[in-house]
Amino acid sequence: MPQSFDDFGKYGREFTDTGLKSFASLSTGAQTIAVEAGEYMKKSLEAGAVVVEKLLSAQSFENALDIQADYARQSYQGFVAEATKLGELYAELASDIYKPFESTVAKAS
Repeated sequence: MPQSFDDFGKYGREFTDTGLKSFASLSTGAQTIAVEAGEYMKKSLEAGAVVVEKLLSAQSFENALDIQADYARQSYQGFVAEATKLGELYAELASDIYKPFESTVAKAS
């Protein structure tokens, strides 16, 4: 069934609008992820500075080992939590980027 040029123009405008909505979601999501990563980095650097101060004031080698082990455990737990959070943000971003195209894909099917 032949379609008119007006129909093709309409579909083109819809696709462009959908693409712009998707790009807006990408921009917002990328900004959210960048802010989250920046905050994590800041916290990590601050925690590292605190550990260095504690290590410099350690009373014994064993005390320094305890400080280092505690820091390693906390760092690992913080990293796992942050990686999980970033993974969720990326999944949400992918969903938000695709969402505007859902109706277009449904119409095409």
